Amino acid sequence: MDALWLPGLFASAFLSATLLPGNSELALAAYLYHAPQHWLLAVLVATLGNTLGGLLTVWMGRRLPRKEMSPRTAWLTRWGPLSLSLSWVPVVGDALCAAAGWLRWPWRQVVPWLIVGKLLRYLALVPLARAAAGG
Repeated sequence: MDALWLPGLFASAFLSATLLPGNSELALAAYLYHAPQHWLLAVLVATLGNTLGGLLTVWMGRRLPRKEMSPRTAWLTRWGPLSLSLSWVPVVGDALCAAAGWLRWPWRQVVPWLIVGKLLRYLALVPLARAAAGG
């Protein structure tokens, strides 16, 4: 396998977790097409990249000035860092990461739930990518 596949997957996953486009799902599917036997490694690399990108978004959210929460965002306070298990959802996940930073949730609570959310994203894609590749 070409030496640039995994770093490319990592970079794509990292960018996908920020406001920049990254298409990590396509990068994962392409990797799995060429190396389906390495699905676990691919999921771990993509999860690491996407988690680190999400943490960057959390950090940026911490730089935003605090304001009063609207009633529409009160559920974030109720669910707290557990809501980051939805960080895999496109667009919404980026907003959740920024909100986690804006709300100054503790890192020790943010990191595990962010990992769970990002891991779920890629684990859900593996069967779909393998089926599309005919495996």
